[in-house]
Amino acid sequence: MSGLATMDDSRALMIERLVGDSGEASHVIGAGRSMGERIVSPLQKRFSGEIGAQVTIDLRAVEVSRTTQARSHAGDNFAMTVVPSMVSSDALTMVMDAQAVAVMVCALFGGDPEAAISPIERDLSPLEADVATLVFEEIAQALNGSGKRSLDLRFPVPRAMSGQEARRRVLRDGAAVRLVFGLSTPTESGTITVMIPQRVLLVQRNGAVADEETSSQSEWHERFSEEVMRSAVSLEATMPLAKMTLRDLARLHVGQVLDIEENAQSQAQLSARNKTLFVCEFGKLGQNYTVRIKQPFDAGQDFIDGLMPG
Repeated sequence: MSGLATMDDSRALMIERLVGDSGEASHVIGAGRSMGERIVSPLQKRFSGEIGAQVTIDLRAVEVSRTTQARSHAGDNFAMTVVPSMVSSDALTMVMDAQAVAVMVCALFGGDPEAAISPIERDLSPLEADVATLVFEEIAQALNGSGKRSLDLRFPVPRAMSGQEARRRVLRDGAAVRLVFGLSTPTESGTITVMIPQRVLLVQRNGAVADEETSSQSEWHERFSEEVMRSAVSLEATMPLAKMTLRDLARLHVGQVLDIEENAQSQAQLSARNKTLFVCEFGKLGQNYTVRIKQPFDAGQDFIDGLMPG
């Protein structure tokens, strides 16, 4: 019996791995709520201050869901974008319903906040899609965060899609946390749904848990780096000779003396393991030959110089 149970558990784990990792529901909701509450105040200031839209934003719900349900409550006309990150092609899926788009358009273009707003019962226009993209950008910037717990989102966010394109967009299934934000004026309100896959959220949240382990790894990294800095490498200094044709090169013979260009002594190159490091100058101090470093080697400039006629 235990063998059958183990097989079932393994199969369930494999399926969940394919469609997305999931965590304890209470922990996932707690992490999502923390993120949502953290960005409400900055977004409110951003919308009202710098953007100039007199709207109110609030966090209305946080729940465990699936990414494929991002559009389930948006109606027929909505704006949507999928934002990639460094670890996932769909780190955020954001959906803005038609009411929220109408609220934001009215607020941005001088509509009376006390007047009723006509609902949008058609596919969104390019201007309305641009307004939705602006809102998505602000939310993504706020959610992204910084430091080790950042989502590492890629900006700018893709332009909002709507109509058939948005309705037919295939979303990868997986466990997610749904954040529902309200966008409202005194007379009208709409919703913005943000879906964060749990596999993304868990990686982001596990960054804090792994701080102790990271500090230990950092200590080993410092020790390893110190040991590397102590390792010895062989240096080679080379001095250029005069240029010659392939015919002249083919006629060289043992015992032949070659002339050195006048400035060759000041064009020596110091290298280690076939990597040129510095441009140097040969010299002599007492009975010993020396190399004086003049400047770091510039590979780009050296390439350009090689293209110029001699």
